[in-house]
Amino acid sequence: MKILTVVGARPQFIKAAPVSLRLRDMGHEEYLVHTGQHYDHRMSQVFFEELAIPRPHVNLGVGSGPHGWQTGRMLVALEEVMLEQRPDWVLVYGDTNSTLAGALAAIKLHIRVAHVEAGLRSFNREMPEEHNRVLTDHCADLLFCPTETAVRNLAQEGITAGVHQVGDTMYDAVRRFAHMARQRSQILADLELEPRQYALATIHRPYNTDEPAQLRRILSALAELGFPVVFPVHPRTRRRMVEFDRMDLEFGDRGMVRFIEPVSYLDMLVLEENARLILTDSGGMQKEAFFFRVPCVTIRPETEWVETVEMGWNRLVHPEEILEAAAAFLADRRPEGPRWEPVYGDGNAAQRICDILGRS
Repeated sequence: MKILTVVGARPQFIKAAPVSLRLRDMGHEEYLVHTGQHYDHRMSQVFFEELAIPRPHVNLGVGSGPHGWQTGRMLVALEEVMLEQRPDWVLVYGDTNSTLAGALAAIKLHIRVAHVEAGLRSFNREMPEEHNRVLTDHCADLLFCPTETAVRNLAQEGITAGVHQVGDTMYDAVRRFAHMARQRSQILADLELEPRQYALATIHRPYNTDEPAQLRRILSALAELGFPVVFPVHPRTRRRMVEFDRMDLEFGDRGMVRFIEPVSYLDMLVLEENARLILTDSGGMQKEAFFFRVPCVTIRPETEWVETVEMGWNRLVHPEEILEAAAAFLADRRPEGPRWEPVYGDGNAAQRICDILGRS
């Protein structure tokens, strides 16, 4: 069986890694395509060697741009690759423009599509990711859902055929790479950090960074937290901070926020696992916080990962609510934290996905 896998950003490589490794262990042929949607200088040979994950066979180098332009370029390039490779399945992940382009290119060529992370919904149609995931699900022949909630979401849209609850490949990846991170990362020593003695923050979404007043409210709250905060600054956020009167210097001086450059995946896993609290607008970090049983304040009005909220590990807040939510988590000294159940599977999602693909 030949699988053509489409990814477009570093987080998708992490999600795809357990599946790619298992496919190859089972003797299947995988052709890995990187659309180049996001360029990350850490996505280099060192990245793949460090994590021992497959490197892409081709990078289409599409780059950043308006959504329509970017998706259109991907469609043209992916169609050429699919015509050349003639795979049995096209495998796509998540909710990026690369995901949608891969699904659309495949169905136009009558190639079967499998979607990993199917069924997720934020119910916020202002997010491009929501349109990408909905359209991809309605294109897919196999829909690999991480949770029961995702299965129910699909059923409400009339999608029941080809739906499988398999667990979350990101949980597979964290279980696999966290052990490696503990052995290799020196980030705590480099930053002179002690476990549970700092909070970890990341902000990058446009609705939190592109309005000066919104970004100021968030940074002000972090500075007033009364607890040390480590903040790896996304390039987008850094540009906005500099544009808006160099807020990085202002808030770095007046609060306990420590701004640092973006870190590697292994370093980020160590920072997450050892934090007392995580504050973010990232979908992936919400889950990783849950996996590590670290409380999370999510600066968003909604989340696709509702289970983290339902079990008390995650709170959705507006900027003006950050301090209250963070204080409640910091005041909770229960070692075990809130209720925790393995709602994202047992770490064997990749095996289930490969078994189902092999039978289909």
